[in-house]
Amino acid sequence: MIKMKMPYMIRVMLLTALVLIPWAPQYGQTPPAPKPVRDEDKSMALIRGAKFIMGKGAIPADPAKQYKDNPAHEIILESFYIDRTEVTNAQYMKFCEATRHELPEFWGRKEYSSGPEFPDHPVTGVSYSDALEFAVWAGKRLPTEAEWEFAARGGLADMDFPNGNDLTSVDANFAPAGKGPIKVGSFPANAYGLFDMAGNVGEWVADYYDGNFYRVSPQTNPSGPEIGRFRVIRGGGWHSGKSCCRVHYRNALPLNWVDFNVGFRCAKNASK
Repeated sequence: MIKMKMPYMIRVMLLTALVLIPWAPQYGQTPPAPKPVRDEDKSMALIRGAKFIMGKGAIPADPAKQYKDNPAHEIILESFYIDRTEVTNAQYMKFCEATRHELPEFWGRKEYSSGPEFPDHPVTGVSYSDALEFAVWAGKRLPTEAEWEFAARGGLADMDFPNGNDLTSVDANFAPAGKGPIKVGSFPANAYGLFDMAGNVGEWVADYYDGNFYRVSPQTNPSGPEIGRFRVIRGGGWHSGKSCCRVHYRNALPLNWVDFNVGFRCAKNASK
């Protein structure tokens, strides 16, 4: 039997309280390392390791005058795989049926394209913890924030969006034109063959959020701070404005929060 979540408003009150509770060690537990994906798995794209500039613009000379959580800095990544699309309702339902995991918040709500009537739409109403459980069940993991941004850029340097320096309703599903999540892959892919890296739904990534982390980040394969209260959200969504859909824009939520504008995609290690 698939379990249903508690009423949304009760969850909101409980999760709001979570923000005031100090971080607990169990939140930082690391899942088992997944096995490398097979090259013939066409649902994932191989992203070749490389050096790139993550973030946007210089660190302000006087941080007191301008807070900036995403200054440009050089990163080196190893090769990895990432899902070409966001995880769909159909994929997530298989996980729930196989593991008896509770269904997402808003399941069956047509205004959010949620439920079995929308098998190819991105799943929403899932927390970071839910997304992580799905990824481990699927033999994958969540992408790091650096991996996500590198993949979203599609090989383009110093651009704001996956396919250039502008974003229109022809390119992505975002506010104010967005009226809800739509079928994954409905808009053009970026140069790496990845869909909806801007818009449709925001996406959980693996890292804890820290507004100052970019200033102390290791250069090679950064995986974010070791502790924190919030997990990073990337990519914007149907309910997000254009500026929130920029490839370098950072957002975050408590790890057990659920949202009708947030889903996820998975990543996996590449063979050496």
